[in-house]
Amino acid sequence: MKKLKWLLLSLVFVLVSGIIGYVVILFGGGLIVDEENLVLDATTTVETSDGTVIGKLYKENRMPITLDKIPGHVQEAFISIEDRRFYEHAGVDFISVVRAVYRDIVAMAKVEGASTITQQLAKNLFLTNDKTWLRKTKEVMAAIHLERHLSKNEILELYLNEIYFGQGVYGVEAAARKFFNKSAADLTISEGALLAGMAKAPNGYSPVNHPEKAEKRRNVVLQAMDDTGSITTETRTQAQEKKLGLDVQEYEPKPWAASYIDLVLKEAEDKYQLSSDELRRGGYRIVANINQNIQQIAYEKFQNEDYFPGNTEGAEGAYVMLEQDTGEIAAAVGGRDYQLGDLNRVTVNRQPGSAIKPIAVYGPAMMQETYQPYTLIPDRKMEIDGYTATNYDDQYTGSISIYDAIVESKNVPSVWLLNEIGIPYAKDYLNKLGLRIQDEGLAIALGGLSEGVTPLQMAQSYRPFANGGETIDAIAIDQILDRKDEVVYEGETDTAEVFSPQVAWNMTSILSNVVTSGTGSAGEYTKALAGKTGTTQHPYVDDAVKDAWFVGFTPDYISAAWMGYDTSDENHYLTAGSEMPTRLTKDILSEFDEQETLAASFEKPENVTALPEPIELPEDITLHGDYSFGGFSLFNGKLEWTKAGDDRIVYHIYREEEGIDERIGEVEGDNKYTIDRISFFGSSRYYVVPYDPLTNTEGQKSNTVELSR
Repeated sequence: MKKLKWLLLSLVFVLVSGIIGYVVILFGGGLIVDEENLVLDATTTVETSDGTVIGKLYKENRMPITLDKIPGHVQEAFISIEDRRFYEHAGVDFISVVRAVYRDIVAMAKVEGASTITQQLAKNLFLTNDKTWLRKTKEVMAAIHLERHLSKNEILELYLNEIYFGQGVYGVEAAARKFFNKSAADLTISEGALLAGMAKAPNGYSPVNHPEKAEKRRNVVLQAMDDTGSITTETRTQAQEKKLGLDVQEYEPKPWAASYIDLVLKEAEDKYQLSSDELRRGGYRIVANINQNIQQIAYEKFQNEDYFPGNTEGAEGAYVMLEQDTGEIAAAVGGRDYQLGDLNRVTVNRQPGSAIKPIAVYGPAMMQETYQPYTLIPDRKMEIDGYTATNYDDQYTGSISIYDAIVESKNVPSVWLLNEIGIPYAKDYLNKLGLRIQDEGLAIALGGLSEGVTPLQMAQSYRPFANGGETIDAIAIDQILDRKDEVVYEGETDTAEVFSPQVAWNMTSILSNVVTSGTGSAGEYTKALAGKTGTTQHPYVDDAVKDAWFVGFTPDYISAAWMGYDTSDENHYLTAGSEMPTRLTKDILSEFDEQETLAASFEKPENVTALPEPIELPEDITLHGDYSFGGFSLFNGKLEWTKAGDDRIVYHIYREEEGIDERIGEVEGDNKYTIDRISFFGSSRYYVVPYDPLTNTEGQKSNTVELSR
């Protein structure tokens, strides 16, 4: 009886232990399985509008594919070699387990695995690769949990997308594209078997590094498929006779696109709240607005040291170009040797110098009727509320038209005009243009800002001049699609009128002259271009430059180029000014024009009046006088002078008599004047003065002639 009692107790103990163990295995898997890991990391690609991949972001290089797109023979290849009873077991194949345990006991070590596809998936997703009984127990628990909560197809799809194929490639889709340059949907029987054979040891059976081993392993898989009836013997023998047929694709990072990709990442985070980590895991497809042609041209120009006039190595630069019609960022170069994640100078604040004058002073001023392109404003040394304004060359004309002040980049007129229109008024326009500065002083007129502005902001702020006065948001992203290829974000831009169409056209006309005959005349570009230069003085070195700018636009594009050092001190300064970014911009446009024909001229909108070209008054007029006979009086006076080329010039005719100068007439576009009823017995003195009807100013008078008997 005593033995029977102990036997019963033992049986109860075993039964209870078995039940407890079963419950633990059955429900303990829930503690191991992290459902977040069932969403596999996937590669995010950055692409052009035509589908060209210019960048990849990933923690695991994976391209998810649904099971229905994976050919049946590819699925069977993996099942035949890895887990023939996949559709029969509940996560653990106990026949294989018994066999593996027996061999482990014989070897007195853990030498053989019996992992099903489900177990392999559980191990790869939730556990380590340690060959221990504890890890194996957890693996079994997790596998059973997966089988209870997922269908066989869901498990197989996860497995085929999770499996590692070496060389940084995860999942059958990425592997198919890597080794065969095709989608997994298009794999042949031989190709699918090759990939299935790599699952056991992706490095050891690598078709790139060990082609002979890979071929033998492929043939083993094909034999297994024949054994399970997945393929016929004839199909197997035909497939085994095939060569590997590799078309290996080596992804080469595109350094010319790195700056742009960083802009994409920044926009995705700032505008769509997609963090860098989410992008590296989420499997998004980002369609960027990049123009490959202009991007590569700009990148290549940045490799040329001749454009960057530094006193020592390390002179840097930034360049950005926008489509003027849409605001799409066509190109961005954030530095001369830019690597992904570096300081992107396209979005770094710099002092803009005179490049800010059109948007901070002259554009806002011309929105008032008082100030128009040919309005005269002071050009002389002056002090305003303790702020001393001087021209960079210390040359002054007394007064100057707004037109010429912009073309010649005069400082004093800009400061005076900012004071007249008011700093709050000017800052309101800057805010509309996206430049929210904290400064309150007259130094704004010269771009002397405490924090500065970015090249991207400057390019965006010039857009109204190129497009009827309307501003638009600059965008790098056209679309973002998720791993299901559904659009989740669409690039959108807002427009708003800042300047009137007339002011925009007037500024375009003036800035075109800046490029042809003003401070932006360096370099050569034969098509339509308008723009403004900017330089800032170096704080530690006399006659040296800290920042050099050119912001310009064509009928199609807007661009901003900056040059300087990341850190400016007495040992780092530019030895040339804005002529270098101007020249760089023109060279980029010239080469781009060879690939995509750019507009030859700006088209005047129908709702604006053309701005006349400035009039250049002659400085040396030679006057001749004589008598003539005939007409209503017996004697007439005849005046004739050297004629200027511009027929718009008006000549005022003056007579000196008894110390009084009297204007007796005027002539437009001619160089002759007849004085009627002149006395032959008296004498009079005459001179002419050229007059500019645009600015309402007179020029230098001619010599004086005397008509006497």
